[in-house]
Order: sequence, then structure tokens, then C-alpha cells
Amino acid sequence: MRLSLASLFIKSPFEELQRHADKVKECAKLFKQAAACHVSEDCESFDLLTEQVARMESEADDIKRRIRNHLPRGILMPVDKFQFFQYLREQDKVIDEVEDAMFWLSFRPRGVPHEIATDLIHLVDSVIPPIDKLPDLVAMATEYFRSRSEAQRNKMKSLIRDIRQDEREADHLERELKFKIFSSIKDPLIVFHMIRLVEIVGDIADHAQNASDRMRAMIAK
Repeated sequence: MRLSLASLFIKSPFEELQRHADKVKECAKLFKQAAACHVSEDCESFDLLTEQVARMESEADDIKRRIRNHLPRGILMPVDKFQFFQYLREQDKVIDEVEDAMFWLSFRPRGVPHEIATDLIHLVDSVIPPIDKLPDLVAMATEYFRSRSEAQRNKMKSLIRDIRQDEREADHLERELKFKIFSSIKDPLIVFHMIRLVEIVGDIADHAQNASDRMRAMIAK
């Protein structure tokens, strides 16, 4: 099938990627509120926050599908299309894991054991910064691919290093919390629930870092 010249220069997919990143960041903010709310065991808005996150995840999926389904074959892009889709996939997994973590919190309506409540909040707090940086990364990429400025590229590399450092700190907290769960909680059912929850929260930072690594590949020379 021959493509028209106009179809080669349609609206940049980075605009939709920015909307997706903004949605992910907004969702992370709600996740932080919901986790604090759930741990306090005195919160009536947890279910409402869970519904809001689920709706945003659905909206993010719609954006993802629009990007995938409306990108014509043969479109001229400043980056490898495969790498672009890999970035989108990892960014989307961030919001998927946030939604999953919300569901796992809801499986235990009575909150979390007091021995680890503060540590869990610290872990949740630690995965927010790398998510917050994703919209900035996409905005910087949009500018970089327009200007090809070396200074802009260096700013992106610095931000990507910051995200990697955020992930390492979250990973450290995840390991410490797992050790504390096994050493302080005796009920095997609670241990299973908390370990799985902690792993999912840790995966949020992992996917944010994976996304930044894909962006690093897109700007590599």
C-alpha cells in the first residue's frame, strides 16, 4: 500500500506519549495518598482512590492503543519505532503495577501490621520520584528530537541517571523490608501477602528505570 505524503508527517506520537506520562504521574500521586490512607486504618476514601486509579489506568490504556493503532507504517520518526514502543510498554507497566499494588492493599482491609507500616510508607514514597520524572523525560525528549541540542541530550542523560539512583534506593528499601517481614511477622498468610505487595511496589520503580533505559537507547549515538 502506498502512503500519502501527508501521512508521513502526521502529529508527533510524542504528544500522546506526553499525555500517557502525565497520566502515570497523576496515578502515582493517588497511589501515595491511598497507601497512607490504608495504613492509617482510619480512611474512608481508599475505595474511591482505588476506583480513580483504575479509571486512569483505563485512560492510559486508551492512549497506548491510540499510539499503537494510529501510527502509520512508514511514518517518518526521529527514533527507532521499535525502541519507541518499548519505552511506551515500560511506561505503561508503571501504571499497571500501581493499580496492582492498590488491589493487593485492598485484599487486607484491616491495614498492614504495625511493625512494618512505617517501612511500607517509606517504600511507597521511594517509588514516587522516578515516576514523577517520566513526564519531564518525555518533554525533554520532545525538545531534543526537535533541536538535536547536545546540551539537551546531556540534561536527559543526567535525569536518566537520577532515575537509576531512585530505583537503587527503592531496591534497597525493598530488600530491608522483606527481611523485616520475615523476621517480625509469624503468620505465614500475612507474610505471603506483604512480601507479594512489597515486590509489586518495588516493580513500579523497576519499570520506571526500564523506561528511562529505553529512552537512553533512543538518544544513543
